[in-house]
Amino acid sequence: MSRGKAVVLDLETTGLNPRTDKIIEIGALLVEDGEILDTFSTFVSPGRKLLPQTTEITGITDEMLEHAPVFADIAEKLLAFLGEHVLLGHSIISDYAFLKKALVNEQPKGFAFERNGLDTLKIARRFLPAEQKKALSALTAYFQIPHEPHRAFADAQATFLLYEKLWDLYKEGAPSAFTPFPLHYQIKREVPVMPKQIEQIRRLLEERGIPCDRDFSQLTKNEASRLADQIRSGVIKAPSDE
Repeated sequence: MSRGKAVVLDLETTGLNPRTDKIIEIGALLVEDGEILDTFSTFVSPGRKLLPQTTEITGITDEMLEHAPVFADIAEKLLAFLGEHVLLGHSIISDYAFLKKALVNEQPKGFAFERNGLDTLKIARRFLPAEQKKALSALTAYFQIPHEPHRAFADAQATFLLYEKLWDLYKEGAPSAFTPFPLHYQIKREVPVMPKQIEQIRRLLEERGIPCDRDFSQLTKNEASRLADQIRSGVIKAPSDE
């Protein structure tokens, strides 16, 4: 049976919540029948400074993102790369959720990003012992697959090699485990930040002596409201106040 074309996808993000966190790196491979046909890799500016724990986990720094494009600037190129192909990933629903949210909010109203997926995590859970850890890094170590964890392109490569290993070992005995399934994630289209909100935030920062070089134009209306509330309440303070 042919494996057909698929896009192996991995994202690095500012956190785990697709509703509030942002994509900072995309790594993807277009594959067919065990061969890599094309690749896609880019940093993405989240429009804000990274938290220390994000840098600690991913190894990505603010300096590395300084000249990175915002998502809107790479959305069309990414969509062209993805095509209508199956998305393959390790816990693919997480990456799909982030990607769908970002794409839907950059495309015209009515755009729907619906895809089928394959998940190496689900496949591994079906066939490997319960005591075997199923994190990508644990599975690549288990199968002796070269891997540099927590960078998008390296994780995508490792996921591809892991899928190939699982296919070789288990496909004949359980072909249904390798059948793509519909990915489901519901999102609400976001409203972009309003100019008066940006003016308000800048005024609040200036009144309180809080330095900030953040690009407020990348905020949503709700994010801008939360940020203004945090400044007013003192959650965000001037350095001398902390």
